[in-house]
Amino acid sequence: MFFGLAWYWWLIIAVIFALSIPLKVKFMRWWNKRRVEKRKFDNDKWGDES
Repeated sequence: MFFGLAWYWWLIIAVIFALSIPLKVKFMRWWNKRRVEKRKFDNDKWGDES
């Protein structure tokens, strides 16, 4: 087999890869939202000149 792995290992790797893409997209959206909220919170501080 390819790189010495049986076909079912390649299937498992493909499933893990396919599941990781939506999770990464979800994480990136959450991270962006968190960053925007943090920036907004930092700008609302009293005496902030930026």
